[in-house]
Amino acid sequence: MRNIRWIWVVVIAAVIVALDQWTKSLIETRIPLWSSYAPFPNLASYFNLVHYENSGAAFGLLRGGASFFIVVAVVVAVIIVVYSRYLAHENWGMRIALGLMLGGALGNLVDRITKDGHVTDFLLFMLPVGDRVYQWPAFNVADTSIVVGTILLALLLLRSETGQTDPAQVDQGDRGEARASE
Repeated sequence: MRNIRWIWVVVIAAVIVALDQWTKSLIETRIPLWSSYAPFPNLASYFNLVHYENSGAAFGLLRGGASFFIVVAVVVAVIIVVYSRYLAHENWGMRIALGLMLGGALGNLVDRITKDGHVTDFLLFMLPVGDRVYQWPAFNVADTSIVVGTILLALLLLRSETGQTDPAQVDQGDRGEARASE
């Protein structure tokens, strides 16, 4: 049973990829490139849907270099899938974190391969302060998934009682404690 639990990482990733591609498709068909739409007119100075192309990493960082990002996404995806096969039986938080990260990486990878190295970004948040407006770089579901998965992973690792990140060591420790209590 333990050997099949890694499939949940792939299932979570597939849901993220489907949601990411669906939302990007909606934006691409309804908002012209480099345009915006305020779905909540009263919040237009804080939030807009936009249709931007991004050749960089998450949140517009490191623009250009699509080939590099494709290679990184493939390497990260392989590492996540291989690592997830060795997770301890009860480690659902880690499965969720890895599934989110894998889904985000694959969602943007699909864009880079099918859209000439670009990804579609569409969520734009702004903060008006006095006569200035501070704007967060536009992002998408895949970017959000990567960030949330990474934060969750960091929190899980910080919370770990043993401080060990190797699932095999954690699993052996759990068995040792069970034997000692018998």
